[in-house]
Amino acid sequence: MELAVRAHAKADPRAVFALLVDGTTWPTWTPIDSFRLERPGRDGGESLGAIRVFRTGRIKSREEIVELVPDRRLGYILLSGLPLKGYRATVDLAPEGDGTAINWRSTFRPKVPGTGWIYRRALTRFIQRCVDGLAEHAAQGERGATASERGVGA
Repeated sequence: MELAVRAHAKADPRAVFALLVDGTTWPTWTPIDSFRLERPGRDGGESLGAIRVFRTGRIKSREEIVELVPDRRLGYILLSGLPLKGYRATVDLAPEGDGTAINWRSTFRPKVPGTGWIYRRALTRFIQRCVDGLAEHAAQGERGATASERGVGA
């Protein structure tokens, strides 16, 4: 099964990417309640191989970062937390007009046959909320940085 969601952030790809690779920010711009770094990546922190744990209500998902292209792409796989097999997500960022196109694509197979459509529907809604929050939060950060650079509100 596959799902894809999209949003446009009025922020540059660097600002959007900075939020994506910093799990501590996710509870701010997503429906996720908490974040914990279970295992640092091979270069420390949230680099390749890092295992990140996100909790939303009673659901605790463990994800491993498997691809990082600075300011362009974050890829991760689900290790546990949902009854899915082979879950992989890729978040691609590309300059677009006055900001960044965010394209979040996930593929998976349900562990229980016949339940894939339920998970695709629920995950599409959940991930769309994440993408919309990412776009909004990145834009607010950019506006804040621009205002401070100009000395506005200081």
